[in-house]
Amino acid sequence: MSLSDAHPATRARAGFDWDLIRRRGKSILVHGIVLGLVAIMLLPLVYMVMMSFKTSTEIAQDPLGLPDSLYWGNYMQALASMGYVRSVLNSMGITISVIVVVVFAGAMAAYPLARLENRISRVIVMVMALGLATPNFVTITPIYVIFRDLGLLDSYLGIVLAFAALKLPLAVFFYTSFIAAIPIELEEAARLDNCNNWQIFWHVIRPLLAPVTATLSLFVMIMVWNDFIYPLLLLTDKDKLTVMIAVYKFVGNTGIDPTKLFPAAVLGSLPLLLMFAVFQRKIMAGATAGAVK
Repeated sequence: MSLSDAHPATRARAGFDWDLIRRRGKSILVHGIVLGLVAIMLLPLVYMVMMSFKTSTEIAQDPLGLPDSLYWGNYMQALASMGYVRSVLNSMGITISVIVVVVFAGAMAAYPLARLENRISRVIVMVMALGLATPNFVTITPIYVIFRDLGLLDSYLGIVLAFAALKLPLAVFFYTSFIAAIPIELEEAARLDNCNNWQIFWHVIRPLLAPVTATLSLFVMIMVWNDFIYPLLLLTDKDKLTVMIAVYKFVGNTGIDPTKLFPAAVLGSLPLLLMFAVFQRKIMAGATAGAVK
């Protein structure tokens, strides 16, 4: 009989704990694979930041090497030409407004759909779900024509309503599934206290939606911030441009200048990364609150 097949006490006396060694080896392997995948995913981001601090001469001579020094001239040029602060404020205002509209309207629409168990409600949910499969390029023409006739082109209200309409099916899909899992007994107890439907939704259902609201807000934030087509077609005033359109107009479409492209890409992604970090904490807090409730 080999030492590995012996009794644990025998292996311990021999100075080897093969089970512990096997578990540690597996843990090291898993952690190594995870760290390797993280490094692969972060490599483009590191390369983008590294290239943004290079001069045009350094990029031409050694495109993969480290910069000789941190050259801030690229960022100064980008900040001076992009209207960066204004475009970031525009993107943040549009994104937050869309999140508020989508969360409020989606929750109110999903509540009755989740509680009404009939064919009509199921059909409505299925129709709303079809909106998730509709590509943006299919809806851009009718939205443009409708907004042109309503005088909503080149306005903050128009772009917010367009994004809200596009993201509302996602909100209904999220909230309907979540509300359906909430015990009906909570609402019945509220009705015994003479609460009407609005009071039940606001005081009973709404606080329980914290985790799904945080997750939904994160999805909507990323999609709205990164959207390029709708702001490009619906906004023309340079003072109303989002940060993605500002980056596009700064870099240009006739040629690619690395000294413009990389700093503009970093500046365009930085606010989203900061907002993502904030929303990550909100997700954890919301999940905890939902579990306690």
